[in-house]
Amino acid sequence: MAELESNIKRINDKLQKLLRQYNQLLKDNERQSRLIKELQETKDQNTQTIATLQQQADILKASTGQMNASDKKAFEKHINQYIKEIDKCIGLLSE
Repeated sequence: MAELESNIKRINDKLQKLLRQYNQLLKDNERQSRLIKELQETKDQNTQTIATLQQQADILKASTGQMNASDKKAFEKHINQYIKEIDKCIGLLSE
């Protein structure tokens, strides 16, 4: 009978240990998920900042006349896209 009780106690101890490990893993997983979300938001903000700075650099190059042919084409393409978006907005507003 004592052997049965010791086996049950041993199994119960192992289950308790597994439960503690599981809970710890859940906490770690939640912490990692929050960290991933924060890093993704930071990455998105940095990407947006880079795009803004690139646009500013292109505008500065255009205003000083230091653009090469490929930069001019890319700049004109962006300007044309903005014009199309503005025209689209004006069209939607006039409806």
